[in-house]
Amino acid sequence: MKNVLESVERWLGEGKRVALATVIATERSAPRGPGAALAVTGGLEVAGSVSGGCVEAAVIEEAADVIRTDRPKRVTYGISDEEGIAVGLSCGGTIHIFIERVHPGVEVFAALAQALHDDVPIAVATEVTGPRAGAKMLVGPGRTEGGLGDPALDAAVAAAARTMLEHAQTDIRRYGPRGEPGRDDVEVFVHTFAPPPDMYVFGATVHASAVARIGKFLGYRVTVCDARETLATRDRLPDADAIAVQWPDEFLAHAPVDRRTVICVLTHDPKFDIPLLKVALATPADYIGVLGSRRTHAARCRTLRAEGVTETALARIRAPIGLDLGGRTPEEVAVSIAAEIIALRYGRPAGGRLEAG
Repeated sequence: MKNVLESVERWLGEGKRVALATVIATERSAPRGPGAALAVTGGLEVAGSVSGGCVEAAVIEEAADVIRTDRPKRVTYGISDEEGIAVGLSCGGTIHIFIERVHPGVEVFAALAQALHDDVPIAVATEVTGPRAGAKMLVGPGRTEGGLGDPALDAAVAAAARTMLEHAQTDIRRYGPRGEPGRDDVEVFVHTFAPPPDMYVFGATVHASAVARIGKFLGYRVTVCDARETLATRDRLPDADAIAVQWPDEFLAHAPVDRRTVICVLTHDPKFDIPLLKVALATPADYIGVLGSRRTHAARCRTLRAEGVTETALARIRAPIGLDLGGRTPEEVAVSIAAEIIALRYGRPAGGRLEAG
């Protein structure tokens, strides 16, 4: 979306008329998820994509109509397999798209572009079905701009948007005309833009470089931390965004952590692992994975219990770290860790686990 908005800003600055098409919902298999966007000018210049090419031509035609009429519209493609194939959506899924005209000087778009530039969390709520389709509200920590036409509806949507922003969720929410829950009079698409989540990799071991590399590929901001200065070097960890030469528990005690944060403990050394895990389990991080065999982890848990860690807290630890894919090289271990992180993100069962050491 950031690149699409940059094109929109440039086109508006050149005096061109612009429409923006955004995927607001999908069903079954779909090429791109909610939030995917495509911008079109009156001269049919295009930026972005809503389907990876499947229905782009049809969407561009609808966007051209929105530019002419200045009336937003909601369109759907691929209601069935046959119809999906007919319009080019060969995966057989369904995508719902909201198309709107973007006018110069719209404060919500300008504020969104600035927030994305500054890398601060922000959400945009757009009424896509209801009496004020196209109305927008910008929601962020401690800020609300714009509105959907009713104070009660604005308050309900703002509260939902802040919760969704915390979890980096993008989806439709439904309300009554005054924000009443459990009704379908008004559909609001809440598009969240959260900064990249943090991945903290502890232990500049042979596995850390591969984990950092795949963490970057998955969109994380990766920091590798190790107290051993000879190991925590840029030559060994070229893909890390940051390298901290510090005792792991001391680093994590002052590092920003939220539910999206990933903590990978690869030190495989009790003098690092035990104090680090005590700090990690006091954070809201959803993923705390630790390298080591089941036997190693059982001994680790005994020590943690003796130091007052509860069974509920111990159950949060994913150990042995990663899904059991059968691999053993550092790169294969990194893939297994990435697979477990992805499974957690989408609520899939963790399956087997990898044993190492």
